[in-house]
Amino acid sequence: MIKIYDTLRAKKVDFVPLNEGKVGIYVCGPTVYDSAHLGHGRSAVSFDVIRKYFIYRDYEVKYVSNYTDIDDKMINRAKEEGISVEELSKKVFPIYARDYGALGIMVPDIQPLATQHVPEMIELIQALEKQGFTYILDDGVYYEVAKFKEYGKLSKQKLEDLRAGSRVDVKDGKKSPCDFVLWKFKKEGEPSWPSSWGEGRPGWHIECSAMTWKHLGEKFDIHGGGLDLTFPHHECEIAQSEPVFGKGSFSKYWMHNGFINVDNEKMSKSLGNFFTLKEIFEKYDPKVVRFMFLQTHYRNPVNFSNVLLDQAKAGLTRFHDFVRNLNMLLEQSGDGEISENLNAEINIARDGFESSMDDDFNTSGALGVVSEFVKAVNVMMKNTNLNKIELSAVLNFLQLVDKVLGVIFVDHESVDDEVEALIEKRNLARKSRDFKASDEIRDELLNKGIVLEDTPKGTIWKKI
Repeated sequence: MIKIYDTLRAKKVDFVPLNEGKVGIYVCGPTVYDSAHLGHGRSAVSFDVIRKYFIYRDYEVKYVSNYTDIDDKMINRAKEEGISVEELSKKVFPIYARDYGALGIMVPDIQPLATQHVPEMIELIQALEKQGFTYILDDGVYYEVAKFKEYGKLSKQKLEDLRAGSRVDVKDGKKSPCDFVLWKFKKEGEPSWPSSWGEGRPGWHIECSAMTWKHLGEKFDIHGGGLDLTFPHHECEIAQSEPVFGKGSFSKYWMHNGFINVDNEKMSKSLGNFFTLKEIFEKYDPKVVRFMFLQTHYRNPVNFSNVLLDQAKAGLTRFHDFVRNLNMLLEQSGDGEISENLNAEINIARDGFESSMDDDFNTSGALGVVSEFVKAVNVMMKNTNLNKIELSAVLNFLQLVDKVLGVIFVDHESVDDEVEALIEKRNLARKSRDFKASDEIRDELLNKGIVLEDTPKGTIWKKI
């Protein structure tokens, strides 16, 4: 049975789906006013792996992750650039698609836009209004948190201890500093929609409540997002959803991934330690970045540095070299049967992988299991020649787990005709024992970014 750490219960619990064999997951997506950064990538990779492991375990997964395409940040950035909010979102959408795609993130089954769900937001606010949870100030309709007695249950904070400050809007006239806006009245030059309270636009928190309701219903299995969303965003989602749909409605489990830290401080623009995915991808392959994330449990912080990326690159290179070697040997090997020893190693590795992933999606442990498996197979290959069936069995196991991890196999590598001809020319030079020409060609290929490795079974190449 899969165990997950549920933020609401503050402990690991057995995952029991609402509907047997099915999982409904909602993950808060980005506000599309700027490029995707490392924090976005961490969250996207974390929940991508969680989603893929449920699929590995034969669950039917419905995965919803939104784009927030209307809020203060969107409006301010659009004004700065002299374009409309809609034009800004259309400009930024492809950036996320490109960068998430490079990280191997599966496209969500449903990727709703906040602006497409304003009617549902208005309906929820009206339902809260009828139950007496709202009041009106000069700039909008507010939610009165004191009316929801369990406010703070997710973040484990007491209402009386909360103060105005970080991520809490300060506004004269609010009954409590933690009261939050549901509907903002129209301002000149801002996008707006008609409502019973007048022209305006939704507040941030109501957006996700409406989109989860629309696409997953009044109750669903898992709500995910970054740790920074626990308060106030997810706390407010609960507060505005349970009064409408009933106690115990909304999300059954809450999951949050850890921060990206730089020199032990949370990554942020204000501290100047902010990195976009595009900047990182200019220096490191996106698979290296994904591998770096997977080396740390999703709930733990990642203390980002170039050293960490270099370590990830070295570890990933060992996997890629191993697979490349297996494929080369596969072309040269003969038929046969799988040995009991190899079969046992595969079964041990599969059990270890599943045991790690069943334990709250422990990718660090899972990678350790795969690494030990690779070492064991390397020892076998030094002592004996593995046949085609055995090599295929090893590759099949790695392909199975890589459907979840997404790092072990590289996309099909190819070289241009000139490089391919040089590789073949060098092979012929070695066979004829013309080592001077062989070394010269090796150096020429190295200048073209191709490194050769001569093994007892033949020569393999890889890009650097």
